[in-house]
Amino acid sequence: MKNMLFLLSFTLIMAFQPAFAANVPLMSKEELKNQLNTVTVTILDVRSGRDWSSSEFKIQGAIRAVASQIGEWSKNYKKDQTLVLYCA
Repeated sequence: MKNMLFLLSFTLIMAFQPAFAANVPLMSKEELKNQLNTVTVTILDVRSGRDWSSSEFKIQGAIRAVASQIGEWSKNYKKDQTLVLYCA
């Protein structure tokens, strides 16, 4: 997980082109749980609309991010930062 911006890019591509889904590195919930309090890990909740607003399940400490605005919020993270995106 050297460059999670790579993961971020592929995740967004995957949203628009399902054929790329097999190329996106995944993280198990156990792996994420072990990294929750690591300063180099940032969890981004990219769910939209009702998927986000009506969900009773949210990862504590996750930051809300609108996937379509990647160009704006991606500037806020260092290249060596691990970004974990989750959606519905």
